[in-house]
Amino acid sequence: MHIEPGNGTQHLELLLLGLAEDPELQPLIFGLFLSMYLVTVLGNLLIILATISDSHLHTPMYYFLSNLSFVDICLTSTTIPKMLVNIQTQSKAITYAGCITQIHFFVLFTGLDDFLLTVMAYDRFVAICHPLHYMVIMNGRLCGFLVLVSWVVSALHAFLQSLMVLRLSFCPDLEIPHFFCELNQVVHCACSDTFLNELVIYFAVVFLGGVPLTGILYSYCKIVSSIRAISSVQGKYKAFSTCASHLSVVSLFYGTSLGVYFSSAVTQNSHSIATASVMYTVVTPMLNPFIYSLRNKDIKSALRRLCEKV
Repeated sequence: MHIEPGNGTQHLELLLLGLAEDPELQPLIFGLFLSMYLVTVLGNLLIILATISDSHLHTPMYYFLSNLSFVDICLTSTTIPKMLVNIQTQSKAITYAGCITQIHFFVLFTGLDDFLLTVMAYDRFVAICHPLHYMVIMNGRLCGFLVLVSWVVSALHAFLQSLMVLRLSFCPDLEIPHFFCELNQVVHCACSDTFLNELVIYFAVVFLGGVPLTGILYSYCKIVSSIRAISSVQGKYKAFSTCASHLSVVSLFYGTSLGVYFSSAVTQNSHSIATASVMYTVVTPMLNPFIYSLRNKDIKSALRRLCEKV
């Protein structure tokens, strides 16, 4: 028996198997993920508040950073709260509508993370390679336009992927070996032909993953050649330090997401893939505020002033 799309799927319940089957591990996982979620929300919220409240941070770089922090809060809020509720209620169920909603917003916010990191790489490229024209090139209109394009493209992609999942049919009591409705896992669990879905996912990975990554690598190639051309060691260090935080975040985001992608291609162990996914879905958004605040004097000063105001 299977349920056709649009024929009773709204009453279908799916089961999220989570990270571990052992009931004794559930309280530990609950505590760990609740802590990580609270740290992520608080850390990113502080970055947003510091950027808004401090006039010294009203620059393109920090405008993009505050957008990235907002997206990271939304990304973790898409997956972790439902997981925590399921552990607390000792239930693995998620409704069909809830699953589609998770897929839509997860695809939207991971896409936005990707695009914003690319926009930030372009910002660093202009700052280091064309410092005299920086404020002219990176004007408010261009910054707003770049963020708007990132939102529009990510939203259209998320909408397409959601529609593609809606056309599939699923069997009752469907078990998803993950802690949230991850697009690939849900597609592989469908009872109907998934060739078209896999094709769309493949092209999305190539274009929406490959093009931004190429942009980031190109920007950093130009940045490295510009830094090498600087004669003083102090000048080189100063130029590199403005990129260090962004480079750390890019390495973390792409390193973990590509690691999950290649491990899923090599191994069929769904639980190890789900555990690896924690790195880019939970750990990376949590570490971003620390990377930016610990290595950045402007953010530290802004946070100090914000605490004094409070």
